[in-house]
Amino acid sequence: MREQIARRFRRLPPTPAVHAQLSLSGDRFERIHGFRLATYMKLTLQIQLFPDKEQAGLLQLTMERFNEARSWLAAQAYELGVANKVKLQQLFYYDLREKFGLSAQMAALCIRHVGGTYNRDKNIKPVFRKHAAMPYDSRIMSFKGVDRVSLLTLEGRVIVPFVMGKYQHERFSLAKGQSDLVRRKDGKWFLLVTADVPDKTPIRATDFIGVDLGVVNIATDSDGEVYTSDKVEGVRQHYRRTRRSLQQKATEQKRSGKRPKNVRRKLKGLSGRERRFKADTNHCISKKLVEKATGTNRGIALEELTGIRDRTRFRKAQRDKMSKWSFAELRGFVEYKARLAGVPVVAVDPRNTSRTCPECGHIDKGNRLVRGIFLCRQCGHFDHADVVGATNIASAAKVAWREVAEPQLERAA
Repeated sequence: MREQIARRFRRLPPTPAVHAQLSLSGDRFERIHGFRLATYMKLTLQIQLFPDKEQAGLLQLTMERFNEARSWLAAQAYELGVANKVKLQQLFYYDLREKFGLSAQMAALCIRHVGGTYNRDKNIKPVFRKHAAMPYDSRIMSFKGVDRVSLLTLEGRVIVPFVMGKYQHERFSLAKGQSDLVRRKDGKWFLLVTADVPDKTPIRATDFIGVDLGVVNIATDSDGEVYTSDKVEGVRQHYRRTRRSLQQKATEQKRSGKRPKNVRRKLKGLSGRERRFKADTNHCISKKLVEKATGTNRGIALEELTGIRDRTRFRKAQRDKMSKWSFAELRGFVEYKARLAGVPVVAVDPRNTSRTCPECGHIDKGNRLVRGIFLCRQCGHFDHADVVGATNIASAAKVAWREVAEPQLERAA
């Protein structure tokens, strides 16, 4: 890797501040500033647009026509078995412009996205939703100050006012690359802007906060703080009952020969509310964990739960709850917030973490008297079972950090 960087560095002129770019993963990349390697992370900033009635109509028409063009081009690509963007442009560029009235850059973006989507799986013909997000780059979009944006439509450019929160405003100067125009189900318009945010220098963690993830308690840390799922479970049951009641009404209306328009409208309005509540809860929990780790100069240790649903069988009554267990989302939130704060995150094997005594190391299934109580059969240590699990996760992370991460940081320094 270092030889590759050196070769690329020698070939580049010395004048620009940023000399090279290496793609490392989907959301991270490295840049060479002089001889210093800096790591960046891509974040998506959501800003709300406030178009007037005429502007909203033009944006909607442009979005619908663009997605119609994408679906048409995807069908042609599937029929010919062609995913190469250059070949698609040679064959269909002028057709896209004439059939759908797209501008030159819109046609190029359409071809690029269809080629990339079809190339992922050539056994499936891509179909784009009528109001799927529409990409905008710097050629068809430009910001006019900090409260207006110019967007190209089929009828020319429109200048639309927007607002953003404090979080977005602090990172807006780092915006770079392509953005996505989004129309939500409720008719509100948003622009998803990509920002390249530099990671902070990782702290030299000597200790870790262990986090035990669960269903009854969403998260429990090794300091003894418990983040319960009472509100999340209450919201889940509420919307489950509401959906069941509305679906029963829709069935009754169908049997009586009526069209259940009002019921369907209500169900559509409820769509996504439970999901958004859970996402907000996970944001709050991850923020608290990262703030605690930053304030105490510690890292964060999580369980590696990938594939747990495939390894575990659930009773019928548990399936709805377990299918909505969003541990992966919580882990993702913790990881990206921790990276921005310079807090190291270590994932450890969760096996036996809730059966091992943190005092004497005795492992026994019988140490768990009931779901929430731990009592060691050898030394008599007594504690909350989730706190014991979090403590053991923290201990495992400290061992892994000393053996793997610290030597790598020393070599990099």
